[in-house]
Formats: sequence, C-alpha cells, structure tokens
Amino acid sequence: KIEQLLIRNKELEKELSTSKQKVFGNKSDDLTNKVIKIADISVLVHRLDGFSAGDLRDAIDHYKNKLGSAIIVLGSAGEGKAKLAVGVTKDNTDRIRAGDLIKSVAAIVGGKGGGRADFAQAGGPDEDKLDAALGSVSDLLKAEL
Repeated sequence: KIEQLLIRNKELEKELSTSKQKVFGNKSDDLTNKVIKIADISVLVHRLDGFSAGDLRDAIDHYKNKLGSAIIVLGSAGEGKAKLAVGVTKDNTDRIRAGDLIKSVAAIVGGKGGGRADFAQAGGPDEDKLDAALGSVSDLLKAEL
C-alpha cells in the first residue's frame, strides 16, 4: 500500500507540474493579452479548466505580480464542480474587495465563497454555469466601480 501511495503521489506531482506549466509557460503571455480596462483598472477574467484550487491561487499570484495593478478572476471546471478565485492588488482593495466580488460570482454556480480584501476563493456544484459566472464579472465591476 505504501508503494502504491508513493507512486500515486509522484503521478499527482507530475499533474500539478503540468498544470502550472500551462499557466506559467508560454501561454501566460497569451492571457495578458485578454486584459481589459474597467474604470482605469486592468481586469483579467479567464477559464482554466482542470486546475485545482491551489493552482488557481498560484495563477492569481502570478498575474498579480505580472500585471502590477489589476483585478484577476479565474475559474476552473472539473469533476462536476466549478472553482473560482479572485485576486485584487493591494492598490485596488479600497475600490473593490475580492471577498465581495467572489460572493456574487459564486452565486451563479450555486456556491458560496469568501476571503480577504485581496484574495478570495469559491466553489459551486453547477460547473455548466461557469462561463455565465465569469461573464458576469465585467457587469459587476462596472456597477461597483
């Protein structure tokens, strides 16, 4: 059993590494091309299927560093669930709080979420509504900002 667990652990580590390479490899430059401006704030909203909650958190940190000043909303679907993560750089937390934004977006996928002013996560059972949830971000931000 221990050998099987060690083998499975190595397989999972490889999967994680592959997922992170998708985010931080050459494709990361492609995502920065998807940044839009809302009220003079850079906003990145994107779907990254197959990513774990931890991978989304790492991707949020990566894009916060890469963009400098931004609001980032990432979503992932898999295993019948939707996962969401929101990152807000410190200079924008007085205008929009990640925890407040995630609650509105998560409700669309039938979930709940929460977090801090600069980072929040959520999940929900309606993975087929993930695109609608991500699509709502622009309108939500326009109403808030």
